[in-house]
Amino acid sequence: RIGSATSLSSTIINTRLQELVKLFRERTEKVKEKLTDPDVTSDDESPTASPAAAPVPPPGGEPEGDKPVEQEHYCEMLCCTFKQRPWLDRLKNYQFPSSIDPLTNLMYVLWLFFVVMAWNWNCWLIPVRWAFPYQTPTNIYFWLLMDYTCDLIYLLDILIFQTRLQFVQGGDVISDKKAMKENYLRSQRFKMDVLCLLPLDFFYFKVGVNPLLRFPRCLKYMAFFEFNSRLEAILSKAYVYRVIRTTAYLLYSLHVNSCLYYWASAYEGLGSTTWVYDGEGNSYIRCYYWAVKTLITIGGLPDPKTLFEIVFQLLNYFTGVFAFSVMIGQMRDVVGAATAGQTYYRSCMDSTIKYMNFYKIPKTVQNRVKTWYEYTWHSQGMLDESELLVQLPDKMRLDIAIEVNYNIVSKVALFQGCDRQMIFDMLKRLKSVVYLPNDYVCKKGEIGREMYIIQAGQVQVLGGPDGKTVLVTLKPGSVFGEISLLAAGGGNRRTANVVAHGFANLFILDKKDLNEILVHYPESQKLLRKKAKKMLKTTNKPKGEKGAPGDAVIIPPKADTPKLFQAALAATGRMAGRGPLAQLRWRLKELKAMQV
Repeated sequence: RIGSATSLSSTIINTRLQELVKLFRERTEKVKEKLTDPDVTSDDESPTASPAAAPVPPPGGEPEGDKPVEQEHYCEMLCCTFKQRPWLDRLKNYQFPSSIDPLTNLMYVLWLFFVVMAWNWNCWLIPVRWAFPYQTPTNIYFWLLMDYTCDLIYLLDILIFQTRLQFVQGGDVISDKKAMKENYLRSQRFKMDVLCLLPLDFFYFKVGVNPLLRFPRCLKYMAFFEFNSRLEAILSKAYVYRVIRTTAYLLYSLHVNSCLYYWASAYEGLGSTTWVYDGEGNSYIRCYYWAVKTLITIGGLPDPKTLFEIVFQLLNYFTGVFAFSVMIGQMRDVVGAATAGQTYYRSCMDSTIKYMNFYKIPKTVQNRVKTWYEYTWHSQGMLDESELLVQLPDKMRLDIAIEVNYNIVSKVALFQGCDRQMIFDMLKRLKSVVYLPNDYVCKKGEIGREMYIIQAGQVQVLGGPDGKTVLVTLKPGSVFGEISLLAAGGGNRRTANVVAHGFANLFILDKKDLNEILVHYPESQKLLRKKAKKMLKTTNKPKGEKGAPGDAVIIPPKADTPKLFQAALAATGRMAGRGPLAQLRWRLKELKAMQV
């Protein structure tokens, strides 16, 4: 009896040890999967402490280890100690970048704004100072101060910014300081920048402060066009800036024409004829009004008297017709490009309505089609997202799909633990579909070939005897239809009715697309099959049944101790803990405590 009891206890201990080894092995596999795939989540992981969290010091003492450094702050209250402002420290420690990316660096776009402002100062005010008597000996110092401030901006642009711009050579982005400098010195931009800074100001000592000597400053037009290109790339509604820029072109042409008219009037003599400016009122406003009537060819102007006036007026008419037609054409192109999407949307809706009227589709169906068009356009800004991305390379389409859809798909429990690259391939196969209120997404009993992921909106799962009882409401991030997608052998029929509660935007993954992806990821395919079997067991389990014979149990229940062995253990109680049976009983108590 003693031998049989000892052998039985050793068998039980060995069984428990094997179970513990199995549990440790499973935990090791989970940790290994976690290391190979960071998307795998584990319930046993403890949350990491926040870096900002500081250890709590013991009562009445200082915290152990390094003391936290007190953060610098600035306060203007007299009760506080004055310290330096943080932004002053950042400004002192700031280091200018050794190379600048002209395509993505916002600081460079801001600098181009200042360069363009200096260029506009020269373009707009040089003609005014030359034609109108606005530059006088009393305010000459103000004009010179602004002129040389603009020259300083030009010079800083040449010495600091243009020599640090990265460029592409042979497919490589060159950021070497010497190479960037040599590339700028060989460019056409450098020649124009040097030409616009010709020191013609030295002639001031001979002919006086003549604004025409600063005309080369207007040759820095390449910075203006570069600023337009960079600004349109970062604006969400670039067409607004294009309209403003085109309007500025028109205003500038009128501005130059008004300056020329005042010069012609001064050349002929103010008030000498009925055609010239008579010298009354605000000279610039009256000349600008004349320029508007001339360039737009409104009419009602006095007839020119002299040959000079006739030639000047003819040139004005020809220039006005040409400039005005160019401005109208450019404005039409800008507005057309801004409303191209809206025009495409209206043409699609008109064609669809014409088709439905031809085949006499019921008005209820037509109204739902119109509602779909309206909601899809206003929610997405387009009717089909794939048309927008078809011109992009595959890598860029993947990057956009990750930014748009990865946060939703990564939270789906079905795909947790799968290969990350498989998730990326799946993101490119997702299709966005909009459902109207009370639309059936899927019906019970139909063949399921898609899985649905809710992007926006809500759907309701219906059931009950009448099929209209709301069983559950699914919200964004939920998944349904995965059983039909993963099931095989006739198990791919829908198990419930799903109806859109309101406007719902869903992602659809086709079964064919998923199978094509899983061919290249056998490990993920095994994992999904395992999850599908578990989900099917859970779905087919009768109500009130807690478990099935085939359910996986981590630690099986302990077998009952034989009655004869229980009697032997009870007898050891009278032996005051002596003998091998008492020791065996003590070991079993320890084992039971460990199991609890």
